[in-house]
This record gives sequence, structure tokens and C-alpha cells, in this order.
Amino acid sequence: MPDCLFCRIIAGEIPSKKVYEDEQCYAFYDIDPQAPTHFLVVPKAHIQSAAAITAENEAVVGHIFTVIARLAGELGFAGRGYRVVSNIGEQGQQTVPHLHFHVLAGRDMTWPPG
Repeated sequence: MPDCLFCRIIAGEIPSKKVYEDEQCYAFYDIDPQAPTHFLVVPKAHIQSAAAITAENEAVVGHIFTVIARLAGELGFAGRGYRVVSNIGEQGQQTVPHLHFHVLAGRDMTWPPG
């Protein structure tokens, strides 16, 4: 989608600090980090949110979680733990209508969140 912020980041039209990229997804550091490590992983295909996952596009979500687990190991926080968050819709505080997963690590996470 030409007006989608994350689609524009994936296309290289808006700069980002890349963590990882492959044919299915793109990961980049959050510009307003909420933890010492905070990056997002987004599918390259435009999917509005987790509520728009279907049988046709569900495989990318499994792939993204595989990538997250690998990055957690490579970046050295897998053993201490981390949080993966996907906000859905207005009340869920989704500010960019493109499926994305926040990966937060490097501090104790509180519960309940938000």
C-alpha cells in the first residue's frame, strides 16, 4: 500500500535501522524504544493486523516467530526472556495499520501490561 508507513519503510522510501530482512519479512529498531532492545518485525506483504490473518497468509506469522526466536539468540537475550506484542485496532493501540510484532527485551516486563 503506497500510503502505509511500514510498506514505505520496507520499500526503502523511509529510513530505518534494519535488524533483519528476508523475502518474507523485515525487522527494524523502533524509533521510540520502550525497552533497551525494542525492534519490530513486519511481513513484507501488507496485512492490516492479526485480525486479518487468513489461511492464505498464516504461514508468514509462523515464519516471523521463527525469525524472532533466531534473532533473540543472535542478539543475546533469549536466555533472559523477552516479550512479543501485536496491537490490534484502535483500543489495542495499533497506530500503524500493518501487521507488526514488537520484540522487547533487556528489562523486567510488568504484568498486567498497559
